[in-house]
Amino acid sequence: MAWSFHERAPVYVQIADRLRNAILKGEYSPGEQIPPVRQLAVTAAVNPNTVQRAVGELEAEGILVSRTTQGCYVTEDAAVLARAQQNAAKKLIADFARQAGELSLDRDTVIHMLQEEMTDECTGM
Repeated sequence: MAWSFHERAPVYVQIADRLRNAILKGEYSPGEQIPPVRQLAVTAAVNPNTVQRAVGELEAEGILVSRTTQGCYVTEDAAVLARAQQNAAKKLIADFARQAGELSLDRDTVIHMLQEEMTDECTGM
C-alpha cells in the first residue's frame, strides 16, 4: 500500500520524517541497513529521486551512513541518534505549545494536562 502524504510539506521531507521516526522508534537498529531507495520508492509510490533526496537529508544529519555499493545503514553513533531524538521531541513540544496557545490554554493547565497524560501512559491506562 502506498504511503499517504499531505500538502503542508514537500514529499521528500515527509519521507525523511517517516524514516527518521522509524529509526528513532527502533524499527531500524543502529548499524542496520534500511531498504534500498528503489524499494522505498515503490512502497511510497513516488519517484526514486524523491526518496534519494530524503535519504540525502538523513545522511546530512548523520542518521544514515552510505556505504558505497552496499546501501545505507543507520549510524552506530549513539550521540547522533540521541541528538536526533532530542530534536524530534523539541519539534513535537513546539507544535504542541503552539496549538495549545491557539486554544488559549494557559501554561499551568497545559503542564497539568501533560503530567496527567504522561502518568496515564506510564501506568498503561
